[in-house]
Amino acid sequence: MLTAVGRRFGIITVAAFLPVQIGTGAALAWHKGVTWSSLADPGYGRILAAKLLLFCAVMAAAALHGRASSAARPRLARTMAVASLVGSLGVVLLATALPAS
Repeated sequence: MLTAVGRRFGIITVAAFLPVQIGTGAALAWHKGVTWSSLADPGYGRILAAKLLLFCAVMAAAALHGRASSAARPRLARTMAVASLVGSLGVVLLATALPAS
C-alpha cells in the first residue's frame, strides 16, 4: 500500500507541485529583478544561488529515493530520504535568510 501511495504522490509532485514551485520561483525572481549574473552578487544573489543549487540536490535525492524504493534497496532509499529531508530544511533556512528588499 505504501508503495502505491508513494508512486501516486510522486506523479502528483512531478505533474503539479514541481511546476508550481518553479513557476512561482521564476515569477518572484523576475519581480525582484534577478538575472543570471546577479546570482554571483553578495547578499541576495548568492543566497538565492545556494538555495537553487540545494533545491536541485534535494530533487535529485528524492528521485534516487524513488528509484531505490522501487528497486528494493531499503538502505539507499532511507539514506536518500534523510538527505532529502535535511536538504529541504536547508532550502527553507536559506529562504528565510533572503533579504526582504
